[in-house]
Amino acid sequence: MAGAIVVGAGPGIGASVARRAAQEGLSVGLIARSQATVDVAGSALAGSATHGVAADVTDEVALPAALDEIVARFGVPELLVYNAALIRRDAIGELTAEQHLDAWAVNVVGAITAIAHLAPRMALAGTGTVVITGGMPEPVPELTSLSLGKAGVRALTELLAKAYGPAGVHVATVTVAGAVAPGSAFDPEDIAEEYWRLHMQPAHDWEHQVLYAGRVQGDDT
Repeated sequence: MAGAIVVGAGPGIGASVARRAAQEGLSVGLIARSQATVDVAGSALAGSATHGVAADVTDEVALPAALDEIVARFGVPELLVYNAALIRRDAIGELTAEQHLDAWAVNVVGAITAIAHLAPRMALAGTGTVVITGGMPEPVPELTSLSLGKAGVRALTELLAKAYGPAGVHVATVTVAGAVAPGSAFDPEDIAEEYWRLHMQPAHDWEHQVLYAGRVQGDDT
């Protein structure tokens, strides 16, 4: 096993996690919905072993194919990150059933597709880390679909930890409790450190649900 795969490698957390993994010498596979996003993320990793593939996380054929393409090049990853999300403002009763299903497909089902495809292979190797980007520690009526999706992510993390943890795969979610922006309390570079910290945790210290409440102003540690 070697390398990292970031699903949802757009600007922000995805790109920062990819850079953090590359800094440690890992090969990095990048997946995003558009080729332009893949190209931008890849250009920021110049000098590192990278491979990017465009795939929609709601496409249950294209996403596994993209993962297989990266695995064929770099091997089964030691770190798999699911960072895709559909973020929008929507009040209770505002969306159609189809729109809710579309949001759920990105926020939760895509994670199931990606992790169920690779985690069994990680389990066979007896090691590896899976991290899902969470958020919305408290549900907000003006962000209904995202609140529901992130609650689903927390439940999914528990299910996956029970399914794959005994085989040596660390499954966790980082619940980001604020809007991500460079230079803010929720700087993606700082958040990426949490992902790497989880990846490096020994099994006896594994955390499964981490709340990132923001970097304290003036804290340079």
